[in-house]
Amino acid sequence: MYCSGCGFAMEAGQSVCPQCGRPMVATVPAVPGLQFELISYASKIKSLSVVWFIYAGVSALLGFLGLAFANAVLSGRFHYWMHGPVPPYWMMGPGLLHFARFFILLRVGLAVAAGWGLLERAAWGRIVAIVAAFLCVLKFPFGTALAIWTLVMLLGYRNTALYDQLQEG
Repeated sequence: MYCSGCGFAMEAGQSVCPQCGRPMVATVPAVPGLQFELISYASKIKSLSVVWFIYAGVSALLGFLGLAFANAVLSGRFHYWMHGPVPPYWMMGPGLLHFARFFILLRVGLAVAAGWGLLERAAWGRIVAIVAAFLCVLKFPFGTALAIWTLVMLLGYRNTALYDQLQEG
């Protein structure tokens, strides 16, 4: 180390320059590097993947409960009790239920794939999570919040570079 006033070579641990009497300036600690940022980003991605799994479970549970209720309504169990025999337009119910079941399974499968891909830090996981986020952005409030969090964490140059570094590490 050298004195900032006179340039005298000083030994480590001296607090005052022996030649000019100037006090030594404290050294500034190093700024955390890329490794610190990668560890922080990796924990955020892991949290995001866990929330995708939770969202998939809640979507499956609520979707199939809704299908059970719709099946009871469309099968005429409630209608006969309240109004008599089932009118003919209720007969299209089973087709609608199969259609709805397909979309519930598709949404749940996409959420599970997004969570798994992010947890494994796979290149395809980032793309699947972004697609899933765009598809669930209208599922207010939880789907919207999850979509915004996913897009903020995965889009942009900095986040793309960090995610690519996670794959290598």
